Amino acid sequence: MKKNLFSLIAIFIALSIGLISCSGSKQPGSTTPVVNEPEVKELNGAGATFPAVLYQKWFDVYYNEKGIKVNYQAIGSGGGIQQLIEKTVDFGGTDAPMNNEEESKAGAAIIHVPTTLGAVVITYNLPNNPKLKFDSSLIADIFLGNVTKWNDPKIKSSNPEISLPDQAITVVHRSDGSGTTFTFTEYLSKTNNLWKEKVGTGKSVNWPAGLGGKGNDGVAGLVKQTPGSIGYVELIYAVQNNLPYGIVKNKSGNFVEATLESVSKAANVDLPDNLKVSITDTDAPDGYPICTFTWLIAYKEQNYNNRSLAQAKAIYNLFWWATHEGQDYNENLQYGKLPQKAVEKAEILINSMTWNNEPIK
Repeated sequence: MKKNLFSLIAIFIALSIGLISCSGSKQPGSTTPVVNEPEVKELNGAGATFPAVLYQKWFDVYYNEKGIKVNYQAIGSGGGIQQLIEKTVDFGGTDAPMNNEEESKAGAAIIHVPTTLGAVVITYNLPNNPKLKFDSSLIADIFLGNVTKWNDPKIKSSNPEISLPDQAITVVHRSDGSGTTFTFTEYLSKTNNLWKEKVGTGKSVNWPAGLGGKGNDGVAGLVKQTPGSIGYVELIYAVQNNLPYGIVKNKSGNFVEATLESVSKAANVDLPDNLKVSITDTDAPDGYPICTFTWLIAYKEQNYNNRSLAQAKAIYNLFWWATHEGQDYNENLQYGKLPQKAVEKAEILINSMTWNNEPIK
């Protein structure tokens, strides 16, 4: 009798354990199984070199705070857009918003989340590092190859107080697809008809003259090692390489130096909901005229190529951090903080991201 009783108790315990085990795959009071997503420890991105110095700092901090390693390859905006289209990275970086053709190739909606804004400066290698003044006509003439000597009357007329050498000018430009190039050529196309007709705007253009360097660091490196050279780079690259950079005449007729303040003033414009906005040739009287936002880009619907919900949440969290906590690091590295209106609209874009058509948040 006792033997039978113990057997019944053993069977009851076994059944109870089985039921508990089965119910453990569901939320209490729910019939939906709990999916134990593998924890995301690494994200991959590629693109713009313009914000690369800032992103390096950001992603070091992010790893220390969140334990997630963010690998970012600064290969230029064109490369970042292409890798996102090919779905070989989790996110891209670009200084030029994707155009209709690129978004069509992506095959699905892409969100553009601004992270910072900065200035493209005219940098050069001359004795004594003078602070030169440029207007758009002079910049266009130099990069078109029409002004070939530093003591040309067109340069001297804007800089009468500076002794300029009888030295050949070597133009340095980007060799890769670049948002910095897009910003520079867009500014010139807006302000100089000859440039617009002969070269135009693009991440890559047919340069009439000069040497090509890869990335902002490549252009800065070539300028630094080539006496008499001139190029265009994001401000921090001129600062880091101890290169001088010029003061540029804006739409209001004022010569303005690239500073955090003048960049911020340039961005004081109406912002569209998709945040794809140009701030070159600003109307702001004290704004520096060759400025741009730079963006992180990602697919709005994150359930593609077998991406997990955990991966989608990791991108969402990174983008949110970048537009909030990350902003604390911008100005120390000579990058502008996002205006509050840009942050508010970025929040809406980030919150529009979905996984399997459901909000990620």
